[in-house]
Amino acid sequence: MIGPLLTLEVHQALREGQRAGAACIQCSLDLGRSTTTADFAGGGWRWCGQPYPWLDSCRDRTVYHWTGAAFEPVARYTNALIKLVPTEWGPPTFEIDGIKMLPTAQVSPYEDAARKVALIEPRGKVILDTCGGLGYFAAWCLQGGAARVLSYEKNPDVLWLRSLNPWSPPAGGALSLVNGDVALEVAALPDASVDAVLHDPPRFGIAGELYSQGFYDQLARVLRRRGRLFHYTGTPNRLTSGRDVPAEVARRLQRAGFVTERVGDGLLSRR
Repeated sequence: MIGPLLTLEVHQALREGQRAGAACIQCSLDLGRSTTTADFAGGGWRWCGQPYPWLDSCRDRTVYHWTGAAFEPVARYTNALIKLVPTEWGPPTFEIDGIKMLPTAQVSPYEDAARKVALIEPRGKVILDTCGGLGYFAAWCLQGGAARVLSYEKNPDVLWLRSLNPWSPPAGGALSLVNGDVALEVAALPDASVDAVLHDPPRFGIAGELYSQGFYDQLARVLRRRGRLFHYTGTPNRLTSGRDVPAEVARRLQRAGFVTERVGDGLLSRR
């Protein structure tokens, strides 16, 4: 069981309940995944019979997890600052050096993943999930009846975020989660071994190799004939430089043997 997880909103609700003299309150301690009861005793609060302290400082845009001794931010700094960030929708996003990695302004990142996964029709398919992130693509593939999901995530700190995120699916069963760089690992996959591909890479300036002709050629090689690929592109740099990244990606995918069309914030392609 993951938890308890605190955000500023939940911490304030607990404080307000205590100040109002309530015996307990209903709240979520798993980022909106479920509702539970917390009660008040001894100047602190309790959940599932265990006492927990108040945070001296509870920051906005931060998720806190219980280490067994204290609440600490779900954040790590190895080569970059990577942190889990709460959203108004419940399912969190994450940031790398302040760059938000999932859309949250107008839609839940979890529901956004559901829409994109539906485009490749996962039921009964073997699916390559190139950049696993928090695992929202994989979660919807599993819910959609995928036969197998091959998911790659090269950053161990992101995998640590997943281990604390109740919206991230655990590895096992139909989900194979590999701590590896798909730009390298894809070469070891057999020809025509997957039925569909979900490709949601970091922006071009961070991971240009995942937009390269060579990588797209590999995706075409491992994808079965008539298989589908959804490639998130967004529209980076269009306002600042006029660069049309989706058009550039479409040309490379076409050279690799795909027929492409723009769908929402990405490209839906067929082998």
